[in-house]
Amino acid sequence: MTTDTNDRWWLATLGRTVVWARLRVREAGTAEVLDSDGNTLPYDSEDSARAALMDAEFVEYDGMDEDDAQARGFTMAELDPPQADDDERLAPLMVRKLATRH
Repeated sequence: MTTDTNDRWWLATLGRTVVWARLRVREAGTAEVLDSDGNTLPYDSEDSARAALMDAEFVEYDGMDEDDAQARGFTMAELDPPQADDDERLAPLMVRKLATRH
């Protein structure tokens, strides 16, 4: 599996369901977002991609801390961005239902 250093993981939550999105910044300064449906959405800049993610109520994973996670109803230990050998295998992992807490 290759990891692009220009990849940034974003997430949105609905209850105990986590929806992931991957923001990838290209060398030319353009950006693309791999969404939870496996679609790659192109943007003219990182800023426009980030704005679209924020408009859709996503937050950047790298900027989260334990308090942020708890405010959304989970812990940081429950969150790991999905990993796969390629985008085709990654797509089904982009939505994850977390175990119910007791």
